[in-house]
Amino acid sequence: MKMKLILTTIVAVLFGVGNTVSAQDVSQEPLKRYLYVAEPGIRNYTQYGGHGVIVFDIDDNYRFVKRIPTGGLTDTGKPLNVKGVCGNAATGRLYVSTIWHLICIDLHTDKVLWERTYPLGCDRMSMSPDGRIIYQPSFEKDIWYVLDAASGDEITRVTPKSGAHNTVYGNDGKEAYLAGLRSSILTVTETATHTVKKRIGPFSNRIRPFTINGAQTLCFVNINGLLGFEVGDLETGEKLHRVEVQGYSMGPVKRHGCPSHGIAMTPDEKELWVTDGHNESLHIFDATKMPPVQLHSIKLREQPGWITFSLDGKICWPSTGDVIDVKTRKIVTALTDEKGRMVMSEKLLEVDFVGNKVAAVGDQFGKGYVKPAPQSGDTP
Repeated sequence: MKMKLILTTIVAVLFGVGNTVSAQDVSQEPLKRYLYVAEPGIRNYTQYGGHGVIVFDIDDNYRFVKRIPTGGLTDTGKPLNVKGVCGNAATGRLYVSTIWHLICIDLHTDKVLWERTYPLGCDRMSMSPDGRIIYQPSFEKDIWYVLDAASGDEITRVTPKSGAHNTVYGNDGKEAYLAGLRSSILTVTETATHTVKKRIGPFSNRIRPFTINGAQTLCFVNINGLLGFEVGDLETGEKLHRVEVQGYSMGPVKRHGCPSHGIAMTPDEKELWVTDGHNESLHIFDATKMPPVQLHSIKLREQPGWITFSLDGKICWPSTGDVIDVKTRKIVTALTDEKGRMVMSEKLLEVDFVGNKVAAVGDQFGKGYVKPAPQSGDTP
């Protein structure tokens, strides 16, 4: 078992899933995998896990380990909505955003290093693979802040005027993908200059959660009014396909105001998982076919609003706190905190340690990690 866990870390390092330390830094101590859940991660509802970052032991049946205090409070001391979470293994830092704050935490000591506020608020951010840059959307305003991740200082701004909301950094670190609540266009920036490089779409309605493949050639987007998703070509900018969930009807949802708010690709890019709020379900699609083909559905304990996967792609974590075995499609357990409360959050990711050192950090977005095929003339 010890060797298996060590090899799991090495595989993550070599194949670039999440962000990792280098292979030579991996010690001979066993890997310990943890799920970090930022709360309150369903609006500002503290009944679903309270406040702070809850840490669960993945390999010990999701045993509660600890709660890391975070801050991010109103002037009257009440916890604000957590909007996003990201981290980096090389820097050993975790970041949590609220509607007003960005909070930086040392993963080795659990200490808050700094808490910054921004004039236009914050939303769901994303970080460069090297841990140096954060694209921090304002709270549904015109701009994205480009921040120095070490200090939180503003470097520049990008202004799509789209109602800033969701952000994905490409695996190669060269592009960032910006989706706003008021726009049917996905904006792509060139991260060397932090300028708009191209625009994808328009899609059939305003974009909600989205994801991309590892080659950064395709995007899969939830949109308002659709139980399902649309597919876009990140190279040509065109919308390619509209995929509707079959056998289920749209209906009222508790949150977000759209039928599907959550979409994730398995790291191996074989499957695409999509949320269904009204029917409290996930729908699984074969992503090796284009357009993707519906395969299976899973009933959950509550309405899902997000999905992500473990670094090895074997576990799915929807925001409902259900823990799903990807291969068997079975719910194997559910998250509860130290008080026995149902834990739910749309802001969660995996953090792995080898000994006392962070070895790998996952992503709140379920992105693909299959590397693009080498082009003629590329160095192998």
